[in-house]
Amino acid sequence: MTTFVGEQKDFSNALYALCELDYDAVEAYKAAINHLESEGYKARLYQFMLDHERQIKDISEALVKHQKLLPQKLDAKQYITQGKIVLASLFGDQAILKAMLTNEVDTNTAYFRVKNHPDKWPEIDMVIEMGLNHEKKHKQWLINATRNTFADA
Repeated sequence: MTTFVGEQKDFSNALYALCELDYDAVEAYKAAINHLESEGYKARLYQFMLDHERQIKDISEALVKHQKLLPQKLDAKQYITQGKIVLASLFGDQAILKAMLTNEVDTNTAYFRVKNHPDKWPEIDMVIEMGLNHEKKHKQWLINATRNTFADA
């Protein structure tokens, strides 16, 4: 799935959409963890899910500080991201990890765009940078795991 998060003209809308994307990611990680067989993969994905939850908290705090609305519930994309995981679970752990990788490609793209948004709030810089670093780490781990280079499966 290709994301348009971060392309919004108004920075607060881009940040709102990024928060929604992190909510979607949390739900996808929950679905993946519930369907994985490998305890090692489950443990790693649980840590990644916690990163997304922390990012939601940090972004939400910035939105509140600027008196902007917060996402109140998950959007329709959650069903697409979760659906990919459930479908992939029919084919085993590697398929689940590959589905999660496609989700992380989107979050990497979104964080990169928001980081470089022309109207970015200066005080959010560190939050977005930390989020982007998490997303890069998640993506790289998933790339390596889908190439079977990790022994913690």
